[in-house]
Amino acid sequence: MSIKHFAKMIKECNNIVFFGGAGVSTESGVKDYRSGDGLYNTVKDYGVSPEVILSHSFFVQKPDVFYDFYRKYFIADVKPNKAHKALSELEKMGKLKAVITQNIDGLHQAAGSKSVIELHGTAKEFYCSRCIKTSDNEKVIKTIKSGEIPKCEHCGGIMKPKVVLYEERLYDGVAEKAISYIENADMLIVGGTSLAVYPAASFVRYFNGKYIVIINKSETGYDSNADLIIRENIGEVFEKTMKGVQI
Repeated sequence: MSIKHFAKMIKECNNIVFFGGAGVSTESGVKDYRSGDGLYNTVKDYGVSPEVILSHSFFVQKPDVFYDFYRKYFIADVKPNKAHKALSELEKMGKLKAVITQNIDGLHQAAGSKSVIELHGTAKEFYCSRCIKTSDNEKVIKTIKSGEIPKCEHCGGIMKPKVVLYEERLYDGVAEKAISYIENADMLIVGGTSLAVYPAASFVRYFNGKYIVIINKSETGYDSNADLIIRENIGEVFEKTMKGVQI
């Protein structure tokens, strides 16, 4: 019944925004934080939490450990799943106006989505932490895969991924753009996130439209505001729902 209701909501709306987190990509094999083989295994492997390793100060102080972790968890050969593909299709239909993602894996773009706001940056692009110049991203990734620290070919500084690390602010204009899309949406779909990471999670509060749908296996702090809550695998939910939307 919830799938039919979700499809009906989508049919009614033409200014939909999707706000997603780690749970959107786990079905593609991307590790989340708290699952059995997730990022919190870093405590066992490295003696510190992933939040510590993914902090600006840790990157500066221990780039060798940072990139060993980065190689294991973020330089992975993963493909878009059913959720990514469905969102791309909704955009092509003219219904979905933006994907706002907390993920850094680039899978939304790989699935064909054009209007993607990456709140925390992107894992496979880099710039020099000293001179800010960019380099060949594939070359940098190759260096990381070989177990070495990527260095700037211009000044010898350490290359940094274009991701927002802990202790860093979001990139200029990103929050404002995301909030603008949410404020103007008639439907907000929240998927694969417990809405626990701030400031990103606070953006949901700006929604003033018709429907909020939450697709997440666990409870979120915003459940009481939702018009529909679905606790199933997000890829399967979208696959079933799209069949109803396209009728």
